[in-house]
Amino acid sequence: MFSLSLCRRFTLLLAAASLFFGAASHAQQVFRITAIPDESPTELGRKAAPLVKYLEARLGMKVEFTPVTDYAASVEALANKQVDMAWFGGFTFVQASVRSGGKAVPLVQREEDAKFKSVFISTDPAIKSLADLKGKNVSFGSQSSTSGHLMPRAYLLQAKIDPDKDFKRVAYSGAHDATIAAVAAGKVDAGALNISVWEKFVADKKVDASKVHVFFTTPPYYDYNWTVHADMPGALREKLVKAFLDLSASTPEGKEILDLQRTGRFIPTQAENYKGIEAAARSAGLLK
Repeated sequence: MFSLSLCRRFTLLLAAASLFFGAASHAQQVFRITAIPDESPTELGRKAAPLVKYLEARLGMKVEFTPVTDYAASVEALANKQVDMAWFGGFTFVQASVRSGGKAVPLVQREEDAKFKSVFISTDPAIKSLADLKGKNVSFGSQSSTSGHLMPRAYLLQAKIDPDKDFKRVAYSGAHDATIAAVAAGKVDAGALNISVWEKFVADKKVDASKVHVFFTTPPYYDYNWTVHADMPGALREKLVKAFLDLSASTPEGKEILDLQRTGRFIPTQAENYKGIEAAARSAGLLK
């Protein structure tokens, strides 16, 4: 009788412990997000802070922004489910989709990302077209950047200009702001970057637009998005989409987040939107 009673008590204690630690584990659940490092770590952290706070309230769980060292690391982080959501460029989304066996799911994009553009800039007044880049030193951003490398390269190839053969030197700055700095300092003759960062630098007077000029703007293409892994529960995906679509410039919180994300609103997106990016990557030999 004693041993049976003891056994029952032990079973009850185990059940109670399981409930306690299960609840504690649930309470400590962390939703991790990351972003391609297309700008300085300081700027990325500044842009993420209010969004993290907003998502915590909407999801009812702790949210953490996890910075990564390079574009490839962001792809691996999502593919291996080390993060729950990532801010990708169109090309990194395609890479993540390939790397994860088609399990990368884009949820939302900024309205501007449905018609994104890249710009080519220079301080040399003699450079007025893509053809004028022949024999010059030209900088892209990161090799995995959609707007800082892939699409500018695609439009160069379309214009019968092969960067690897026709440029004196091809450089990779690693980020859009670094490309502006390299061109402004005369380290390269020209550079290609994301139009959004360029316009932000001009508006903030961080670059002298009377000395650094845009000489070519690409046609529009699909670019950035927030992506999750296909294994994420549908209910959580729906919460995320609603949280982004509910952001409004009519509230102080919404305005701060949208301004930092350089948009007026977020809209739904889908994988099919990035087929053109994938085709451009394969055509340029950047995706096998």
